[in-house]
Amino acid sequence: MDIPHFPAAWQPLVDQAAATLRALALDETAKEKFCNDPLLRPYMHKVSQRYVAGQTVADALQRVEHIIAQGHAASAEYMGESVRDEAFAMAETEVFMQLTQAIGQRNLNCSISFDLSHVGSMVDLELGYRNARRIALAAAEINREVMISMEGADRADDIYAVYTRLHREDGLHNVGITVPAKRHRTDRDLPALMKLPGRIRLVKGAFLESEEIAHHRNSPELAAAYRRHAQTLLLSGHKCSIATHDRAIQADLSALILQERIDPRWFEFESLIGLGTEQIADLQARGFPTREYAVFGEEHFLYVLNRIAEEPVRVYQAVIDVMAR
Repeated sequence: MDIPHFPAAWQPLVDQAAATLRALALDETAKEKFCNDPLLRPYMHKVSQRYVAGQTVADALQRVEHIIAQGHAASAEYMGESVRDEAFAMAETEVFMQLTQAIGQRNLNCSISFDLSHVGSMVDLELGYRNARRIALAAAEINREVMISMEGADRADDIYAVYTRLHREDGLHNVGITVPAKRHRTDRDLPALMKLPGRIRLVKGAFLESEEIAHHRNSPELAAAYRRHAQTLLLSGHKCSIATHDRAIQADLSALILQERIDPRWFEFESLIGLGTEQIADLQARGFPTREYAVFGEEHFLYVLNRIAEEPVRVYQAVIDVMAR
């Protein structure tokens, strides 16, 4: 189902609301308040239920099994970012290890995704690398992919450096990387990343960033950049995930795939739970490989606010969810 849009005259206010939500998502003080205040936390949980698979590994596995039953591959991410305590980073890494082990034991068609700052890169980049390597090694043992998520632009160099190191030093070719089409630097980053064999997950990009760094979220320039980068990936035969809910882009790229007879082993269309299930169901019914991305955990503040900001009309849905008994 397509999300209805506000009247054109309202667009400046809508854009301002989206920018405010994205700025709030990056406010760690606000995150601490919403996620831990005994009065606010229940409301945050109500809003998040639409976009989050649950709080535990067991919750995530249940949702993953449901996704697979619908004919899609799955990806599971334990949410969290900006960890600045080494002991906590180590404890959070253990959750990823438990998740990976459970996926292997159940033989689920599911990749594992994570933020590098969740497993220690903000404490020390070497710590983040070591914990990412642990997860990737465990996933390689069960023949599963690991996807490193993208974070703020100030962290991109470190993320790409760790990704490159995992491939070149460790030979962990089951590790993929998330690349935002909205950032201007992607024009030079993508060719370099394509020299490594890991899957490239192409997203539009949700973070609030200046025009000097990135295209505006709803701009025709971003749509054009996404199409251009996706076409480059698809025509090259490099493994990729087309991770967008934009129906027009999905239609254009699916037509390209059919026209060029691109091997389905090298691409997939991906959707986030709660946002585009109908779209990937349609694509799956047409024979395209699809994946649905399920997040879980308590640290859902940044994730949920960015999902609402992508389509501010979802604020109305959030109000309904909060008021529901």
